[in-house]
Amino acid sequence: MASSPGAAKRHLLPLLDRYVLRQLVIALLALTGGAVALIWLTQSLHFVSMIVQHGLSLRVFLQLTSLMLPSFVAVILPITTFLVILFTYQRMSGDREMTVMRAAGRSPLELARPGLICAGACVGLCYVLTLWLAPVSYHAFHRYEFQIRNQMAAFLLQDGVFTKVSGDMTVYVRSRDSNGLLHGVLVEDDRDPDAHTTVLAERGTIVTVNDKPRVVLYNGSREEIDRHTGRLNVLTFGRNTIDLTSSRQNNHEERDASEMPLHDLFHPDPNEVSERDRGKFAVEGWHRLTAPLTVLSFAMIGLVAVLRGTFSRHGNITRPLIAILTVVGLLALSLMLQNFAGRNLALVPLLWVAALLPSIICAALLFAEQWTGTTRQTGRPS
Repeated sequence: MASSPGAAKRHLLPLLDRYVLRQLVIALLALTGGAVALIWLTQSLHFVSMIVQHGLSLRVFLQLTSLMLPSFVAVILPITTFLVILFTYQRMSGDREMTVMRAAGRSPLELARPGLICAGACVGLCYVLTLWLAPVSYHAFHRYEFQIRNQMAAFLLQDGVFTKVSGDMTVYVRSRDSNGLLHGVLVEDDRDPDAHTTVLAERGTIVTVNDKPRVVLYNGSREEIDRHTGRLNVLTFGRNTIDLTSSRQNNHEERDASEMPLHDLFHPDPNEVSERDRGKFAVEGWHRLTAPLTVLSFAMIGLVAVLRGTFSRHGNITRPLIAILTVVGLLALSLMLQNFAGRNLALVPLLWVAALLPSIICAALLFAEQWTGTTRQTGRPS
């Protein structure tokens, strides 16, 4: 029995959806992977000197820098989704594939359906990244970096060399035994801006406490100059312990907003976050909830640029260019709103407006005529 045209069309539509969706997914993986690799390469250059100068292994380098990847993907995915949808549909339009699909009876909603499916999957992925994976990996990155820098301090000390273990501390060791015992130790400590300290000791040893390297000194003196009065204070000791981490590293327990979970952003610990910074942390939380929705808005802008309007054999660069400028403007607007909302939380609803309104407007432009026609046909008496 021959199949009816309606049945053939029902079988044809999923095939066309899979065809377009496959092209979108392949292009999205390639573009997002390339963009993330480029960003990772530029950011990882900051750690190359630490790896080369201090002899850390390639495995440590890869482990450290790979923890930044989820944050990169969360930032770049809305942009790459927009570019993939825009240029994939634009290429298909230039190859007359969109014309053939329209001639086969596909409505604007059916033409846009693969792009919407791709954008919806990216919205879900962005929520997983922004709400869970990116904060967890960013926190692990800071912890790992802190441990590496502190552990390096114990290995940097060389016989007869003034070693700058941090930006405000220098250590000199006359000799070092095979068992790790230090002889003739001098420490220049400038961590306190109001007092310059010099510590001399006959011998010492390095220990690690809570991932922090410390040098235990024996039989020495501590000379401290008060910068305000110029007075020299000398203290002799039989045993003294000095933390080799810098003053900035000692504050590693203060978490950055990017590494805090969503609940802690809206209800921060008063001991960790001052009253003045609560607005900034709350805006970071609202940004995590609204940022993934921009994927759908950017995708809709790309679909409107290609599917709305008449076809031109010579191509039309104006609509794609306007779409790109619109997305750039929305990105700038989002950054501006985050800055203003951090000072005035009453502006937080504008973050939701900026994330959702473009998709609503684009849906009305692209599908309003089809929805209106469907409503009229439904309401027409038989």
